[in-house]
Amino acid sequence: MGGYVCGGAGRSGQTIMVALVLMVGSFYAGSLFGNNQPLYISQASSQSATLSKFANKIELTHRTTPLIIPETGINVCPLKFNEYTPCHNATYVHQLHIPRSRLSRREELERHCPPLEQRLFCLIPPPKDYRLPIRWPTSRDYVWRSNVNHTHLAQLGQNWVHEHGRFWWFPGGGTHFKHGASEYIQRLGNMMTNETGDLRSAGVVQVLDVGCGVASFAAYLLSLGIQTMSFAPKDSHENQIQFALERGIGSMISAFATKQLPYPSASFDMVHCSRCRVDWHANDGILLKEVHRLLRNDGYFVYSSPPAYRKDKEYPMIWDKLVNLTTTMCWKLVSREVQTAIWMKEENEVCLRKNAELKLVSLCDVEDVLKPSWNVPLKDCVQVSGHSEERHSSLAERLSMYPATLRNTGIGEDEYMSDAIFWREQVSHYWRLMNVNETQVRNVMDMNAFVGGFAAAMSLYPVWVMNVVPATMNDTLSGVFERGLNGAFHDWCEPFSTYPRTYDLVHSDHVFSHYQSHGDGCLLEDIMLEMDRIIRPQGFVIIRDEESITSRIRDLAPKFLWEVQTHQLENKYNKTETVLFCRKRFWAII
Repeated sequence: MGGYVCGGAGRSGQTIMVALVLMVGSFYAGSLFGNNQPLYISQASSQSATLSKFANKIELTHRTTPLIIPETGINVCPLKFNEYTPCHNATYVHQLHIPRSRLSRREELERHCPPLEQRLFCLIPPPKDYRLPIRWPTSRDYVWRSNVNHTHLAQLGQNWVHEHGRFWWFPGGGTHFKHGASEYIQRLGNMMTNETGDLRSAGVVQVLDVGCGVASFAAYLLSLGIQTMSFAPKDSHENQIQFALERGIGSMISAFATKQLPYPSASFDMVHCSRCRVDWHANDGILLKEVHRLLRNDGYFVYSSPPAYRKDKEYPMIWDKLVNLTTTMCWKLVSREVQTAIWMKEENEVCLRKNAELKLVSLCDVEDVLKPSWNVPLKDCVQVSGHSEERHSSLAERLSMYPATLRNTGIGEDEYMSDAIFWREQVSHYWRLMNVNETQVRNVMDMNAFVGGFAAAMSLYPVWVMNVVPATMNDTLSGVFERGLNGAFHDWCEPFSTYPRTYDLVHSDHVFSHYQSHGDGCLLEDIMLEMDRIIRPQGFVIIRDEESITSRIRDLAPKFLWEVQTHQLENKYNKTETVLFCRKRFWAII
C-alpha cells in the first residue's frame, strides 16, 4: 500500500549519471541490493555435476497422472522456459485455431490454460545473470536489465523505459504523457474539477488502468494515496506487466476481449485508457458496458486516444459512436481537452430505464449482477447499480470502515472487526519471524483474502497486496475493494495470470484444505508448484492450514528447494496452530 512522494519526471543527464554511479557503487558494496549471488547452482553439464549444490535434475517434465515426485526433488525446467506463463502461452493459443470471428475480438489475448497433461511440472529457472530485484522505492525508477531482458519497449520512442548500462530506467513517461505522468495526472484532476482540485478532490481513490504499459501512471498516483490495478495483455508489447511487477507496481496480465474482467462490479472510481488499443466503439459497445459494470456511481472513464482529438481518418466516426454509446448508458461528458475526454457514470437509474423502454439499451438481469466475475462471458447489457452509499474520500477511511457490501455475504460488523484485530496481531508476528528489513518485501499476494484483513494490516508497511478471493468461495471481493484494496477472483486449480518471480511474499490461509477435494490439477503439489513459479528467489511463502497439510508441505518443501521453519501461532479461535515460513532458495542454472 505504501507509496512515497514522487518528484517530477524530468531529470538532467547529470542527475541520471550520478544516480547510476551511486547505484552501481551500492551494488558492489552490497548495501542497496543485498547479496546477489545464487546460493545454489545447478550445472547443465553432467561433467560438472559434482559442483551442483542440490540433487534436482534439469529435465523438461510435464504433469502426469498419477503425480509422482522424484526422490531427487522436483525437476528443473531448461533455461529457455524462464518466463513460462502457462495460461498466456502464445504457442498453445496458436494450437487452438481460434476462429477469425473471435480473433477480431482479441480472444487470443485472454486466459487459455492448457489441459493438465500439457502443463509443465518442473521448477522455473531464473534467466541468465538474474539478480535479486532492486528494492522499493528505488525500483520505481530502476530495475536490473538482466531480469527483464527485452528491448522492444525501449525502442518505441515513447519515453516508457530507457536502457542505462545494467539498468532499465523509467522516466515516468507514456504514450500520451511523454513529458511525465505527474503533469498528466494534474491535468486530469483539473479537468474533473474545473481547475479547482486534483484527482483526490474528485473522489478518486481506486483506479483501473487499461493497457498500462510499464505502469508509470500507477507509480505516480501513489503519492496521491491512489491505489491502481494495472493490467495489460501479453502481446506484441513485450513483457510490459513483467516490467511493472519488477518495479514493484501492482499489476497482472489481462485483456478486454470476450469475458468479464476478474473484478467485482462497482469496484473503481476511475477507469483509465491512455492509447490502450481497445476498440470501445465496436460490437455495440460491449466493452464500454463492461466498464460501466466496473465503475462506481459518479466514477470516471478517462479516454486519452486519437478519436478524442483527431479529425482525420476514421477518428470522427469512432468519436460519434462513442458519444452515442455513452449517451445511451446515461454517462455525462464532463471534459474534453488536449488529447483527453472524460465521462462520468452518473447515478441515474431513471435515465437507464427510460432508454431501455426506448430500446436504446438492454438492462442486465439481477442474477447476472450477483455472480462472481470469473470466466463469465461479457454481457451485452448495462448493469443498473441502484443507489450507492457515500464513499469515504481517503484510503485510510476506507480501510477502517465496515464495507456495506459484506452484508450480502452474512459477514457482520463484529466478525469484520474481529478479523481486522486478528490480522494486525498476526502481521506483527510475521515480520518478527521473517526477520528481514521492510524494504525486502514489496509485492505481496494473499491467496485467500476473505475480507482483506491481512492486506489492511500490511498497509502499514511499504508494500502492495494482490487480494485473491477464490472463485469457489463466497464472494467477499466486493468488500475488499470497498475497503480501498485491490484484488482479483481466481481458481487455484489453474495458474495465476502473472509472470514467474513476481512476488516477495505469498500468504496462504487454508487454501490447500479448501482445494483438497477438487481433484487433479488442484492437488497440494500443483498449488505448491504455482507458488514456486510466482515467488521471487529468497521470497517467503507463509502457510496456515490443517496439521496434516502443513506436515505434508514441510516434508515436500526441500524437494521444491524451499527452506522451511515451523512456528506456533494462535488462530482466530485462540487455539495454537502450526504456521510454516518457507523461503525459496536463490538458485540458478549455469
